[in-house]
Amino acid sequence: MYSSEPVDKKEFTQKYDRAYSSLASIYDWVVKVLPVWRNWITTAIPHILGPDVLEVSFGTGYLISQYAGKFNTFGIDYNWKLACIARKNLLIFDAQTNIQQADVEHLPYAARTFDTVVNTMAFTGYPDGRKALSEIHRVLKPNGRFVLVDIDYPPNQNWLGTQTTRLWASLGDIIRDMTVLFRQTGFQFTDEEVGGFGSVHLYIATKQDLRPHDLPKCIGANNRTY
Repeated sequence: MYSSEPVDKKEFTQKYDRAYSSLASIYDWVVKVLPVWRNWITTAIPHILGPDVLEVSFGTGYLISQYAGKFNTFGIDYNWKLACIARKNLLIFDAQTNIQQADVEHLPYAARTFDTVVNTMAFTGYPDGRKALSEIHRVLKPNGRFVLVDIDYPPNQNWLGTQTTRLWASLGDIIRDMTVLFRQTGFQFTDEEVGGFGSVHLYIATKQDLRPHDLPKCIGANNRTY
């Protein structure tokens, strides 16, 4: 049911980078105009803790512009064209941020730098989920928080949510078992469905100093703690 990691990770990254470069202006318009997209990604904002916050893959900057004034805010995105559009948007919003082009697998920050790392609708576009999550874990402070909004299968396996997730996968996104990844990397987390008939998930993951097998098991149903 879940996707396989790409064999040629460099080719996968280059393909996504070219796609975002060609669609950057359209993507910017979609985020600004479609309320459903904004509703999904803004579910991350109430869970951000400061003072030091990093948004990974900020796209054209809409989300980061909504909270930047409240925190000491940094951002990285792999795509140069998206980063240029984001800079213009952040100037319009007068949002004080420190953004740059960089790779999630090689974050240009020291270990234990951030209280929160934010990532919305981008993790399924990374070629190596384990490496990306390990790097995010590295730059978080002890008990720091990773706030992730992305696509996964609905736990109740309803038809509409399942088909929506499969559609994302058919478009090239890598649908991963985040429960396994979080546990392997050393995160305790909650999982809440926030849209897309259960296909859009909000994960709040806390960096633990415990070994993965020491982390608590799943309890609850719709808003689950692991």
